[in-house]
Amino acid sequence: MGNPGHTFDNPYDNPLSASTRFAVEIIAWVAASISLWLVIPAIAILIGLPAIFSTVGDKRKIVVATPGPVRVAIELLLYVVAIAAPWTVWPLWLAVLTTAIVLIAIASGLRRTRWLLKGAPTVTG
Repeated sequence: MGNPGHTFDNPYDNPLSASTRFAVEIIAWVAASISLWLVIPAIAILIGLPAIFSTVGDKRKIVVATPGPVRVAIELLLYVVAIAAPWTVWPLWLAVLTTAIVLIAIASGLRRTRWLLKGAPTVTG
């Protein structure tokens, strides 16, 4: 499915879903790390979990193979933090913008989320 010199292709993902999901991760990291006492938990949870636990067929590099529903739960945690934290630490306009980004990430990733919730079955020819 991949082209030489091209990034990993997941047939259930798309560029909008992947890019907004990445933006959600950054929003969650930055917003949750505003408080000094939250920096270490934010790094451990919001960066560590998604980087370590991946579903086979969803990511190029798998550190710990994780069932699709577990991956969805990890991403839901990121979405919750990316919505809640900005409303408590950032100006209203930025909280509204980050909420819109999260909603776009959720909507554009529905096909992938359904696939993950089904256990991420292998795609056959």
